[in-house]
Amino acid sequence: MANTEQTLFAKRFRGFFPVVIDVETAGFNKATDALLEIAVSVLKMDDEGLLSIDHTVHFHVEPFEGANIEQAAIDFNGIDPFSPLRGAVSEDEAIKEICKVVRKAQKAAGCQRSVVVAHNAAFDHGFLNAAIERNNIKRTPFHPFVSFDTTSLAGLALGQTVLAKACRAAGIEFDNKQAHSALYDTERTAELYCLIVNRWQQLGGWPLAEEVPEEIDQNDDSEDSAAKTTE
Repeated sequence: MANTEQTLFAKRFRGFFPVVIDVETAGFNKATDALLEIAVSVLKMDDEGLLSIDHTVHFHVEPFEGANIEQAAIDFNGIDPFSPLRGAVSEDEAIKEICKVVRKAQKAAGCQRSVVVAHNAAFDHGFLNAAIERNNIKRTPFHPFVSFDTTSLAGLALGQTVLAKACRAAGIEFDNKQAHSALYDTERTAELYCLIVNRWQQLGGWPLAEEVPEEIDQNDDSEDSAAKTTE
């Protein structure tokens, strides 16, 4: 099964390995505001090419030195950044462990690069990239700018763009009381992403009727050139 799984995964997203992420932060500015919580759901693919959650890693994160903390953000997500009960780890430790976990899963799936999947992906991806840069992490599996946004996918597939409403439209249970926890939101986003991708396959949208000619596919790789320096 392993070889089949790897081959299917590599073919499905052109060698990209989708990784679902959610962050909770102390504001909207990725450069100045603290990253407080991050969770990552790693996906797996069965012999039929259907996606599901494999496992999720989750960290409470200590604010980096000099980080800005907006009171409005704290009031919204209910996180006390300095509570010892959080069991928070340093940003450096959290990001390095996430990169290690993702790199291992990416290799097992036969893929060459991991791509952030998130709801309003630019926000989560931006904070992840800022943390990677801030901690001078050179060996990262993540593509620096390509992402898959479940906001757009849910708008197309379900006519909803709010995560809670999209999940309910898809028949995925969503508890508003648990929302705005990185762990909870990541796993609901992962379920939503898997459902949409799997439904597309079940409706006959994948595999494609005709494969893209290799020479055209190679010409379309120019957008990936900037990523090579971080591999």
